Amino acid sequence: MNILITGTTKGIGKALLLNYLHNTEAHIITINRSHPDFLDNLTDQEKRRITSIKLDLNDIDDNTDICRLIPEERQSIDILVNNAGFLINKPIRDITKGDLEKSFTINVFAPFILIRQLLPIINKGAHIINIVSMGGVQGSSKYPGLSAYSSSKGALTVLTECLAVELVENEIKVNAIAPGAVDTEMLRTAFPGYSAPVSADTISEFIAHFSLNGHKVMNGKTVELALSNP
Repeated sequence: MNILITGTTKGIGKALLLNYLHNTEAHIITINRSHPDFLDNLTDQEKRRITSIKLDLNDIDDNTDICRLIPEERQSIDILVNNAGFLINKPIRDITKGDLEKSFTINVFAPFILIRQLLPIINKGAHIINIVSMGGVQGSSKYPGLSAYSSSKGALTVLTECLAVELVENEIKVNAIAPGAVDTEMLRTAFPGYSAPVSADTISEFIAHFSLNGHKVMNGKTVELALSNP
């Protein structure tokens, strides 16, 4: 079973990668802007089950050949988790076009392009999961300074619904998970001084289980995971 995850250097992505290592049948392909240092501390056996690809998702475009970066023996994807995200905390009067472009490039365009390019090697019966945010769910509480982040995650939420319909003919299911406050560096950027009630390890356990089983009972849905507000 081949699992591809973006954004595993820290936070939920790192915890998810380590969680998947408990599954001895899983080989994990990671896409990160830089090499995750914690991989160097794993056992040799664990390292052999990880393929680390260095790619800055802010630079992704139509000329990026994702499949070429994946070893031939791993050209078969069973689970894809679009976890990488970018958050900027600024009031709207200070947000530049560049801020918006980076937010939407990493949070929306990159998942879109990755899915499109990987389609030839995504297996029938596969599960794609987009990690969105409670801030991008319609009707949820919104907060000052997070307009770029929340609106881009909202776009990814709707994209999930669209792709779930479009990829039915490929027998691929697409769902989203919208975490609320999770104890990560990104949360501390969004809410300085706030203590989150949920750890990255706890959320990663849910995501790992959902990625293996959620597509058996739902498609095109967003699962909201929140204990608090924010």
